[in-house]
Amino acid sequence: MALMNLDAGEHPDEPEELWAMFDVLNIACGGHAGDAASMDRVVRWCVASRCAIGAHPSYPDRLGFGRRTLAIEPTALASTLLDQCTALAAIAAHHGHAVEYVKPHGALYHDAAGSDAIARAVVTAAQAAFGDRVVVIGPPDGALREAAAARSLRYASEGFADRRMRPDGSLVPRTEPGALLDDPTEAAAQAHALAAHVDTICLHADTPGALAIAGAVHRALRG
Repeated sequence: MALMNLDAGEHPDEPEELWAMFDVLNIACGGHAGDAASMDRVVRWCVASRCAIGAHPSYPDRLGFGRRTLAIEPTALASTLLDQCTALAAIAAHHGHAVEYVKPHGALYHDAAGSDAIARAVVTAAQAAFGDRVVVIGPPDGALREAAAARSLRYASEGFADRRMRPDGSLVPRTEPGALLDDPTEAAAQAHALAAHVDTICLHADTPGALAIAGAVHRALRG
């Protein structure tokens, strides 16, 4: 059964009833969104609700919400990602828990799938911050999966319920019309079809109608 994961902690008005439908919350940790207070809020909820804690690091690009590729040298990228990950790790440890998953955000997610150097920067930072038991979430194939395997880290292949996909499995860019799937029925059907081929299904908390979409997807996957 595919896990459900949500990119969370990016906006102050995310409802906890949305979080409650997911197995993993990928928490923004300061690169594109989030700060100590927002991380603490989501971590505390995860601990109380027995939801797995995930990290959602990004290019250091709050202005562009992490959706732009930045020209940054891989060593410097690994350093800023480590800062983000260790910030979340410290908050989780304060509450007696560990970060179990890591999933890069936005442009970093796509760039890590296509670049060995960027993928290594992501995996190096994650392993340094979270240890050898962290699970990397990413596309079914590509450099990020290979980098995780090279460091003997577990990997969870991902599909998206609320994003349109191309025939090759890549996402339609957000800049193109219809990139978002905001019809709950259609999103649920896509999630159900993908669940047989991936380890986890993702939704985004900031997709319009996220609560209704998540409910439909949850019913499709869990009955």
